[in-house]
Amino acid sequence: MSYTNGLDNPELYFQVKLYSGNGSTQSITLDGDEDMQPDLVWLKARAGDNISNWRSVDSVRGATIELYQDANSAEETNTNGLTGFDSDGFSLGNSGGTNEGGTIYGAWNWKESATAGFDIVGYTGDGTADLEIGHSLSAVPHFIIIKNRDDAEDWLCYHQGMTDDYNNKLNTTDAEFGGAYIFDPTSSIFTLRDHNVVNDDGDDYIAYCFSEKQGFSKFGSYTGNGNADGPFIYTGFKPACVMVKNTDAEENWIIFDNKRPGYNLTDALLKPNLSNAESASGVKFDLLSNGFKARVSDAEGNSDGDEFIYMAFAEAPFVNSNGVPCNAR
Repeated sequence: MSYTNGLDNPELYFQVKLYSGNGSTQSITLDGDEDMQPDLVWLKARAGDNISNWRSVDSVRGATIELYQDANSAEETNTNGLTGFDSDGFSLGNSGGTNEGGTIYGAWNWKESATAGFDIVGYTGDGTADLEIGHSLSAVPHFIIIKNRDDAEDWLCYHQGMTDDYNNKLNTTDAEFGGAYIFDPTSSIFTLRDHNVVNDDGDDYIAYCFSEKQGFSKFGSYTGNGNADGPFIYTGFKPACVMVKNTDAEENWIIFDNKRPGYNLTDALLKPNLSNAESASGVKFDLLSNGFKARVSDAEGNSDGDEFIYMAFAEAPFVNSNGVPCNAR
């Protein structure tokens, strides 16, 4: 029986890293036992002297080109931000948004790999209906994030757990909405409406495409019960990171992981649609050996009857390809 399809070591494809800014330059080395050169890095100041936007940097657009994922602004070049993707981490300049002295940061790092179900796609819109964009996953994407690089437009999300032909926005509290801009993904393409948020004639875009992989990633949904003894969500692995959004109500996105406080009944939490510092907000989850469990009745994570989507990435598979189980933290 195959439990992971060979993905026994998730840290080859995803890692969370915490670091302190030094106000100068520094190289950040990831903590895993194996080297991983990231292709996508989300950076966020958690607390300290310079709390600012989330930064999204990828290897397709280039290390010094930033997008703010909590805002709708166009991309900007910052030669003092993240300056390079290294063989086991990344290098930083002295930008306050990513390396201010007296500030602590989080970095969420993905390796582009069809094996791990992640592809970064750059494309140019043509303003026509039903534009088909190719990807190299050789599997159907279950989660797609798109951003217009040239104009002030929202981040659009497709997720298999949302209502059919509905999308959502990464940088807002909006509930899911109909009239899909991103739809009909297949193992080779996804399709776009003729709308400037995803397909304006001549504008450049970036798309982050994720396909679910057994033992490594999961893109699903659950229904809240409004109880501190909330639902258990089975992922088939011990999560390293989970991001959640209430799709029925205007609520924040929330992200928790295995490196920061903010899970297993601790209180520090970040919200990807807000530039705010990490804070105690009352949303709590347990990360378990085979999934995660809501421990709050809050509308951001577990309001009664509301639907929630999530994206989850593994720290370790529940059972590896040799049949060996992992343990909860």
